[in-house]
Amino acid sequence: MTAARWYARPEGEGLTLRKVPRLASWNKATDPDQVRLREYLEDTAELLAPALVSGPCALRLDVGLPTGRDLIDMADLDNYAFPLATHLRSQHLVSVWCTKGHADISSVLVAPAHETRAPEPTYTVRTTASSQTKAYKEQVRTAVVGAAEIPAGAVQLQLAFVVGPQRNWLSLWKPTIDALDPLLGRTRPDRDWHPKDGRVTDLGLHVAVDPSIGHDVLVSIAAAPAAASGMAGPQ
Repeated sequence: MTAARWYARPEGEGLTLRKVPRLASWNKATDPDQVRLREYLEDTAELLAPALVSGPCALRLDVGLPTGRDLIDMADLDNYAFPLATHLRSQHLVSVWCTKGHADISSVLVAPAHETRAPEPTYTVRTTASSQTKAYKEQVRTAVVGAAEIPAGAVQLQLAFVVGPQRNWLSLWKPTIDALDPLLGRTRPDRDWHPKDGRVTDLGLHVAVDPSIGHDVLVSIAAAPAAASGMAGPQ
């Protein structure tokens, strides 16, 4: 079976977004949040179109938030990355990076993907349950249940998935992160599947496709303290 693949953060100066990045919205299509989200996604796709590359590629979205905004409360990065990655609809997208920091602008970049070594330490689990079920989250949690909670403050998180060719790996992001409360802490001690994922200020997501894995998913997880302010630079 294919091992997890990890990709370097795309380097270079990003394109300044013309519209404010929007979080994913599940409201009805006519809701103002949905309208603004569509406008942002369409404008950003147009901005990126000349820069799209053939072959495996990586996306980087750096979200600028106002000075004084608490960077480790809410504004979950997967909810910024998911709608843009989905809208681009690229089968060549193998790595997505998203950061948040205090900045006057937000930027986006697409570049060829370059493999890099795995971060350390990593926790790995092979899941067999549907990602839409509690059982999936329970299986992911087993990989990190014995890990120490990351000390208070900002977190850098990377997830690397190995999936079959029919799997939409983007839909795995949220349920996987929901299971990481042993690393991130819980919003409330008695509340399952609600980690303090607003702590993640630097998020990297990667995928490798292997037909032999069938409907299972191999998930590798790496998390560590991150800088709490400023925009993360290339690594």
